[in-house]
Amino acid sequence: MRILLISDIHANWPALQVVASEPHDLCFFLGDLVDYGVEPAPCVDWVRRHARFAVRGNHDHGAAQDVIVNGKAGFKYLTGITRAVTRARLTPADLRYLGQLPISRTLSIDSTRFLLVHASPRDPLDEYAPPDVEFWKRRLENVEADVICVGHTHHPYVLQVADKLVINPGSVGQPRDGDPRCSYAVIEDYNVELKRVSYPIEQTVHAVENSDLPDAVKAMLADVYRRGAPVIANGHKP
Repeated sequence: MRILLISDIHANWPALQVVASEPHDLCFFLGDLVDYGVEPAPCVDWVRRHARFAVRGNHDHGAAQDVIVNGKAGFKYLTGITRAVTRARLTPADLRYLGQLPISRTLSIDSTRFLLVHASPRDPLDEYAPPDVEFWKRRLENVEADVICVGHTHHPYVLQVADKLVINPGSVGQPRDGDPRCSYAVIEDYNVELKRVSYPIEQTVHAVENSDLPDAVKAMLADVYRRGAPVIANGHKP
C-alpha cells in the first residue's frame, strides 16, 4: 500500500497538479486547502474526488465560517486579504464541504493505526507542533495510534516518539522552510519518504498577478512562493 500524504495546499493549483502525479494507492489530506492562493476551486474538487481521508485545517474552517481576519502584517494580513477571493471563487457546495470535513480522523490500514489531524492532537486546528520529542511525548500520552500525521507548520519532518511515528509532510502549496519546491510524504510498508518536487512557480505567480488582489499583496505572495520562506515585512519576519 502506497499512501500519498499531503497538507497545506492553499489554493496553489499548479503545485497540486505536480504532486498529484506521484504514484499512490491512497491519498490522505491534512487540511488547509484554501487562502493565500487564488485557485481554490480546482484544489477543493481534486481533494474531494481523490483524497480517501481528509481533515479540516484552520483556513478551511475560517473560510467555511466566513471568519474575518484583521491581521496587520505577515500571514494574518495575507489571510484577511485573500479570504474574500477564496469565498468568491468557491461555490456554496465547496464551502459546505470545507466546513463538514472532520477535525480529526482515525483509521487502520494493514493493522497500522493512523491519526490524521491538521495541527496537533490537543488542538486540531491551531497549535504549532515542532519536531521536538519532549513536546510530542506530552501530546501523545492518550493517543492510541501508531502513526500520527500532522501539517500546519509548513515544515516537513519525521519523528520517532517511543513506539509512535509522527509525520509532517510539509506544504504542497506554500513551503516556508527555505525550499520553494512542493513538500509531501509517501508512506509504503511503514517506511516514510519526505519528498520535494519542483513546480511551475511562475504559473502560480501569474495567477496571483492577474487577480484583483492589491498590488502589495501580489508582491508579498510572489516573494513567498519564489523563496519558499515566510513573509518579510520591514526587514523582519513577522
